[in-house]
Amino acid sequence: MGSHPHTPSLPDPTTPAGSEGLAALLARPEKAVVALDFDGTLADIVPDPEQARAHPGAVEALAALAPRVASVAVITGRPAGVAVRYGGFAGVAGLDHLVVLGHYGAERWDAVSGTVHAPAPHPGVAAVRAELPGVLDRFDSWHGTWTEEKGQALAVHTRRAADPQAAFEALRGPLGELAAAHGLIVEPGRLVLELRPPGMDKGVALTEYVRETGAESVLYAGDDLGDLAAFAAVEKLRTRSPGVPGLLICSGSAEVPELAERADLAVPGPGAVVEFLSALAQRL
Repeated sequence: MGSHPHTPSLPDPTTPAGSEGLAALLARPEKAVVALDFDGTLADIVPDPEQARAHPGAVEALAALAPRVASVAVITGRPAGVAVRYGGFAGVAGLDHLVVLGHYGAERWDAVSGTVHAPAPHPGVAAVRAELPGVLDRFDSWHGTWTEEKGQALAVHTRRAADPQAAFEALRGPLGELAAAHGLIVEPGRLVLELRPPGMDKGVALTEYVRETGAESVLYAGDDLGDLAAFAAVEKLRTRSPGVPGLLICSGSAEVPELAERADLAVPGPGAVVEFLSALAQRL
């Protein structure tokens, strides 16, 4: 415990609530949950999501940190098994307490068992899957959009379109109508529109996990609009009585200002998140 000359310094949160959250985590790490988004937080954003991989050093940092805290949870919109594969999380010494909550918490992978628990897909997903190509064909001027199959959800990406932002804006309405017709919702992200069942969000997943673990402090790091629900959950946990102190980290502050404005600490991206986690592990 304690610092020594080679211990990297932890950046200071810019808010009193964030400082309180970090102090609580440092004081009783065995009662802390560290929760992290995957894409854009632990993995760099890439044009093809199937090529996304955990940032070099991420697994090493998590393996150093995980044995010192109550739990590390990766909360992602991806299927849990995909995040485990792309993250390289399976069978890593030190990561026995890692949990991956996929599909915004609808799926769960535990390192202890190495298995995924998942519900039956929402029937609206199959209906949307069948109708989506016809809807997108009406917007063939936005060629370059493509659909990612997520099992419990579908995501339409516009990052490769000639005008990614214009394509994103043009598709929001039609995809919203398609989703609503089949009991789904549209979750906007960084040049991606995800059609998925309602009631699953990172805030619900995080709140339930904090309750399950009996955590007395929580850290959450994210980068996108889907992480706002988790930010709101931490804000709510902090104001309860007795409260759960929390630290909110925004990875990459430029693309999603709504998240950066609510963060206690903004860092430049996954590389800086990994540096923070490494520094935190060395402090504990």
